[in-house]
Amino acid sequence: MIARIGRYVAGSYPPIMSVLFAMAWTYGVSGLFAVVDHQGPSHWRPNMGTALSAITLMLDLLLMRVIDDIRDLEYDRVHDPKRPLVRGVVRISDLAVLYAVLSAIIVVLNWKHAGLGIIAGQLVYALIVLFVYQRFRWPNGDNLLLTLLVSCPAQLLVHGYLYAGYLQAAGHSADAYGFLAIAIVFIATIHLEAAKKIVRIPRPGERTYVNIFGLDGTVRIAMLCPFVSVALLLVGAASPWSVARLLLVLAPLALPLVAFREFRRPNERWPAKYAALYVLSAFGAFACTGAFAGGLGGGR
Repeated sequence: MIARIGRYVAGSYPPIMSVLFAMAWTYGVSGLFAVVDHQGPSHWRPNMGTALSAITLMLDLLLMRVIDDIRDLEYDRVHDPKRPLVRGVVRISDLAVLYAVLSAIIVVLNWKHAGLGIIAGQLVYALIVLFVYQRFRWPNGDNLLLTLLVSCPAQLLVHGYLYAGYLQAAGHSADAYGFLAIAIVFIATIHLEAAKKIVRIPRPGERTYVNIFGLDGTVRIAMLCPFVSVALLLVGAASPWSVARLLLVLAPLALPLVAFREFRRPNERWPAKYAALYVLSAFGAFACTGAFAGGLGGGR
């Protein structure tokens, strides 16, 4: 079983990119909380608590991948037959064991973390979503908007877990600006969700927002989200913007623009690598801006 799970992880959750993404997400969102923290001077720096949150997120994102692979099994048999679960690399029973073991590890690791209840609730919520789908086939995976709506709480709970950790280190209570930070990062990730599914002519049965909003509408949504995210950040930041900090948060916007240019050449599909790189670079910018808020000419 261990060998099967290892092959599954290698094929469905590529370790290097997945670890990089989890670390960027953790450090980026934590830094973002510092950028919009209006309750006092932010002295946030990555510490052991941030590292614990990053490890937690690495494990958690793997478990969310497990949930998605089980839920999308029938769809992947037709549209993505190379996926490990479809090829029989691993059994669903193996993934159930993996989910139980890693969930227990997450709980133990976070026993003294302020966000323990939040991350535990997220793991339970994901199981409930899977159970409802397996039992009632709801929501239908072809209904992308409803599926996205049902999936959103899992991502928001992850952000809530990170916010609880930030507040624990900062020593103060939550406020509206913390929730603004969650909105900023959520809107930024919508770019990835929309862009990776953009295709000029969808195959029969293919799940893409192009079937809902049309090609032009989906492209507009994908292109608008990064700029709305940055605009909210510029307005919500607690410190004045120095040139260096401003360039940090604006630089990732070049990636959606490059992707848009390539798609217009035209290409059949949106170059999804740019969407992933945008999210990674945006998280990196959030982390740097938060860590050096007082050291790049924007201190309070």
